[in-house]
Amino acid sequence: MTISNPEFSETPLMQSVQLNPDALHQHSSTAVLTLAAIGVVFGDIGTSPLYSLKECFAPEHGIPFSTAAVFGIISLIFWSLTLVVTLKYVAFVLRADNHGEGGVLSLMALALRSARNKPKRFKFMLMLGALGACMLLGESVITPAISVLSAVEGLEVVNPDLKRAVIPLTVVIILILFGVQRYGTAAVGRLFGPVMLIWFSALAASGFYNILQNPSVLMAVSPLYAYEFIQANALLAYIVMGSVVLVVTGVEALYLDMGHFGRTPVRLAWLIVTLPSLLLNYFGQAAFLIMHPEGAESPFFMMLPDWAVLPMIGLATVATVIASQAVISGAFSLASQGILLGFLPRMVILHTSDTERGQIYMPTINWTLLILVLFTVFQFRESGNLAAAYGISVTTTMLITTSLLAVVMLNEWRMPALVVAALIAVFFVVDFSFWTANLIKVKDGGWYPMVLGAICFVMLTTWYTGRRLLRERLADGAIHIKDFVDSLLAHPPHRVGGTSVFLTPHIDFVPIALLHNLKHNRILHQRVIFLKLSIWDVPYVGEDERLSVTDMGGNIYLVRAVYGFKQTPDVREVMQQLEPLVGGLLELEDTTFFLARDTIIPSDLPGMALWRERLFAWMMQNAAKPSDFFKIPPNRVVELGTKIEI
Repeated sequence: MTISNPEFSETPLMQSVQLNPDALHQHSSTAVLTLAAIGVVFGDIGTSPLYSLKECFAPEHGIPFSTAAVFGIISLIFWSLTLVVTLKYVAFVLRADNHGEGGVLSLMALALRSARNKPKRFKFMLMLGALGACMLLGESVITPAISVLSAVEGLEVVNPDLKRAVIPLTVVIILILFGVQRYGTAAVGRLFGPVMLIWFSALAASGFYNILQNPSVLMAVSPLYAYEFIQANALLAYIVMGSVVLVVTGVEALYLDMGHFGRTPVRLAWLIVTLPSLLLNYFGQAAFLIMHPEGAESPFFMMLPDWAVLPMIGLATVATVIASQAVISGAFSLASQGILLGFLPRMVILHTSDTERGQIYMPTINWTLLILVLFTVFQFRESGNLAAAYGISVTTTMLITTSLLAVVMLNEWRMPALVVAALIAVFFVVDFSFWTANLIKVKDGGWYPMVLGAICFVMLTTWYTGRRLLRERLADGAIHIKDFVDSLLAHPPHRVGGTSVFLTPHIDFVPIALLHNLKHNRILHQRVIFLKLSIWDVPYVGEDERLSVTDMGGNIYLVRAVYGFKQTPDVREVMQQLEPLVGGLLELEDTTFFLARDTIIPSDLPGMALWRERLFAWMMQNAAKPSDFFKIPPNRVVELGTKIEI
């Protein structure tokens, strides 16, 4: 059942565990969750009107401005929101929940269940999920930059001389945003829903006002206008598709955050509030452009009455900060899942709320994102320059989601193959069109997320492959734990008081730390616990299902603690839960934790390229200490080092 090391999941030494992770989900009322979802889930897609239509008419696209072009583009926007978001994600992708949890890694876990005995397919889908996670992390870099820039650029509408203040003000907002992350978002998060509800109301109101000036724009709901636009403009229309995709940026948040709010609140928030508000605003911008073609450089702000521009800039800035906050929190959650699934090295994870499970803070990820976001702002300087970069990351993730969804439809839902083929064909054609349209913009900024994604993918796959090679090297010549304990009890060493806990990567074999302890210290504690921490492909595991214990005799116990991929292992909690199962108190002051500290030696042994082995060794060296990650009291830890060639 585990993804990170599937070969270690089951063993004859431990009783099989049947998990019921759904029991951990506690939901508030639908209304409360729907309001919260409006604030967290739809922050990114809800700020797309700031720049999407503007980018469609960017001069470099070469689209001659005309009423027909406006009708065609707004029709493309309408059907993109309908087919991609409403049909694909809301109707189908949200059904693909892993015990209530969503996101590309959850979808990958569902797809992998059909490939347990097919190593090549298993590896392919594993890598596909890792690539999707990398592109989402890349989106976490671009979203704060483009969102805050697009909001602050509204100052240029008020006074063109204020253009000089855009970059400095953007940098200040971003520094504050990342600087407050360590305090958590629980308190501020309660304001997200009401503030974003005001934002969507403002979108709807401004759009509705302009539609009243030119109601004929509503005819653009007909797909004929999109078809005629594409037919009339051919290649230019295809290029514009790379900007039209900006209206669906943030769509993955619907799926990623489903576990926090539930499927129904997310759907209600989209259908009742978000979608109508977005459509009204886009159609309002189109109505304004038909009457005022000169407003194409910034239709969102220019369609407003003069008195409303400054208040809307302020509201837009707050909305983009909220959107950025949601993306950053998503990056923390995604990175945490990546660590527990074996794709990333251990990093410090701090829980910022005693009540909210998903409220975490990861210093390494936070400061890395800050540096990359600031670099992005200074590199691209304008939101328009970032549009091409944004599209590549979004569309790549959309394609990966469609591919994994097809596997889930066939193997998990058992849908008829012809029905799956028809639906996936529609989704794939749309996603592929968006993706290839953005590939055209590689030289204009599309290279940026590709570089970020490639670097991230190399690091994730290197870590995953390196850990697999490390386990294989450790397994070579390893001693089976049952035979060893029997021999140990037959010829016992000198035993001293207290409890020793040996963390083991493999439940069937003797931990290296124990062998080193016996070799050098020649003693064994009165109570010995072999502890295996397993991460299984469910999001949460209840405390009553956490532990499995095997009494091996002689006061020696084999213990497996099972966690979901959205939980952080805590050895101190394990020790408390273990007390009634081993027949006595487990005082931390009387317990010593033995850990093996592996030093990786790159070599010419079969495995990875030498440069990747060196990268893995560096990542291993800089990973968080097991005592920090697993919350082991540092003054009770003994580390025994070993060198391993891979």
